Amino acid sequence: MAREAREGGSGGGRGRERERERDRETGDELVDKLVTINRVAKVVKGGRRFAFAALVVVGDQKGRVGYGAGKAREVPEAIRKATERAKKTMIRVPMKEGRTLHHDIRGTFGAGDVVIRAAPAGTGIIAGGPLRAVFETLGIGDVVAKSLGSRNPHNMVKATFAALANVTSPRLVATRRGKKVADLYGTAAKEVPVEASDV
Repeated sequence: MAREAREGGSGGGRGRERERERDRETGDELVDKLVTINRVAKVVKGGRRFAFAALVVVGDQKGRVGYGAGKAREVPEAIRKATERAKKTMIRVPMKEGRTLHHDIRGTFGAGDVVIRAAPAGTGIIAGGPLRAVFETLGIGDVVAKSLGSRNPHNMVKATFAALANVTSPRLVATRRGKKVADLYGTAAKEVPVEASDV
């Protein structure tokens, strides 16, 4: 039994090492933030079994971000599970000038309801705890966000991701409509620079 436990532990270590090597190969230095950790209980015949549920946000601070939830008997294991799930659910969000969103957007999930607005340079991240964690790992520098619904961190994070999944850039809209980016802006097209980060 002890031998199996030792082998299982070393195997898990090798798996984590392989993940780190894969991240290094792709050139992505991922940043993870623990949004919340909660003690939960399962009622069984002999009493209660306590465990920990963690919510983690992971991003490369260059436009990719994901979230995950994990549950385990120990806190570090719950965080590890949540981080692994977050890496699997990452989405890419187009950013304007690499610092803010292209347009204002609203997202809902269950009772969670968030409004996210683009902001001028120098504004910083004006947002509450769970939303701030998402924006910091995403790499957005200027944004204003407000939660109008549930204050449950899970609902707030999921509502934020629902909003970010619908963010578009001028280049994406132009491609969808079969036009050039300049055509979307009409006469002021010459004044509108096309950013490399608009992809």
